[in-house]
Amino acid sequence: MQTPYYLIDKSRLLPNMEKIATLREASGAKALLALKCFATWSVFDMMSEYMDGTTSSSLFEVKLGREKFPGETHAYSVAWAPHEMAEVLANSDKIIFNSAQQLTRFEEESRSHLCGLRVNPGVSTSDFDLADPSRPFSRLGEHAPEGIEPVADLISGFMFHNNCENDDFDRFAEMLDHIEDRFGSLIRRMNWISLGGGIHFTGEGYPLDRLAERLKRFAGENEVQVYLEPGEAAITNSTTLEVTVLDTLFNGKNLAIVDSSIEAHMLDLLIYRESAKVSPNEGPEEWMICGKSCLAGDIFGEFRFPAPLKPGDRLSIQDAAGYTMVKKNWFNGVKMPAIALRELDGSVRMVRDFTYDDFAAALS
Repeated sequence: MQTPYYLIDKSRLLPNMEKIATLREASGAKALLALKCFATWSVFDMMSEYMDGTTSSSLFEVKLGREKFPGETHAYSVAWAPHEMAEVLANSDKIIFNSAQQLTRFEEESRSHLCGLRVNPGVSTSDFDLADPSRPFSRLGEHAPEGIEPVADLISGFMFHNNCENDDFDRFAEMLDHIEDRFGSLIRRMNWISLGGGIHFTGEGYPLDRLAERLKRFAGENEVQVYLEPGEAAITNSTTLEVTVLDTLFNGKNLAIVDSSIEAHMLDLLIYRESAKVSPNEGPEEWMICGKSCLAGDIFGEFRFPAPLKPGDRLSIQDAAGYTMVKKNWFNGVKMPAIALRELDGSVRMVRDFTYDDFAAALS
C-alpha cells in the first residue's frame, strides 16, 4: 500500500472501547464521541457498539453524527448562525448553546427541542493558553451563575468542558467539587449534565473505578444523567501514520525527509510545538525526521534507530488518530494520506484515498 496513509488498527481501538463500556456500566454515565477530535466514520459501526452517540462543534459534524453514528446526537457550536438552525434542530436530539444570548435569540425555534447551555467553571487542566477554555476573557460558555439564572427555565441541562488530556483523577475530582460548589443550585434544577471530554481515563493505570464512583455519586446527589464526551480517550494509541523516507542528508545532524508533513497531516504537533512518537525509538543512530513541505519547521522530531536511514525505509508515526484526519489540509499540494483499516482478523483494507481531483475540487 502506497504511503502516506493513516492506519487505524481495530485491535488497538478495542481496549479503549472496552474501558468506555466498563465506565458506562459502573457509573451510569453515557459516552458521546467528540467528532472534533475524530470523525473517521469507517469505524463508527464498531464504536457505536460501545458508545451512546456523538457530540459536535458545527452543523456539518451534527449531520455526520446523525447520518453515520447510531444513538444520540448532541449539537453544540460556539455560535450558531440563523440559517443553520432548521438543519441543526432536524438532525439533533439536544442543542447546546454557548451563551445566554444565543439561547434567547433562538428560543422560539428551539422551544420544542431539548436545549442546554455551556457553562465555563473558570478552572481547567490545559497546559497551553491556546487550548485553555478558562483562559482570561474566554468566549467559551457562560461563567457566572447570576447570568445563567434568568434563562435556567429554558434549558434542561448544562455542558461543562474544562479538562484537557487530564490523566490525574484527583485533579478531576477537585474541579468537579468546584463546579458543584459554584453551580450546584442550578445543576440540581437540570435533568442532564455533560462533563465534556479531555479526561484521559483510557490511559495506562488510570483509576477507572474511582472515576466511576465519583460520576455515579455526582449523578445521584444531583439527580441528573451524566454525559462524557471522549475524543482522544476513545482513539488514543489506535492509529499510526505510515510514511516512507524519500531522501537523507546531513547538516550538523542526520536528516531524513519523508512523504508526509506535520503542517498538513499532524497539525497539532506544529501548533503545540510537540514531537511525534516513534516506537521503539532506540538504537545508536539519531535522526531528525522531516516533512516534505517547504515550511522550515516541518519536523516530526528526533528519534533513534538501529541502523542509518535510507530512501525507501518505512516509518510508523504512533498515536496519529486524534486531531489529525479532521485537520488534514492541502498545504503545498502534498498528497493527503489515505485511510486504511486493520480488521480484528489482521487483514488491512484501504477505505479512502485522495487524488489530484480532490485537491482541485477543494479550490476554485
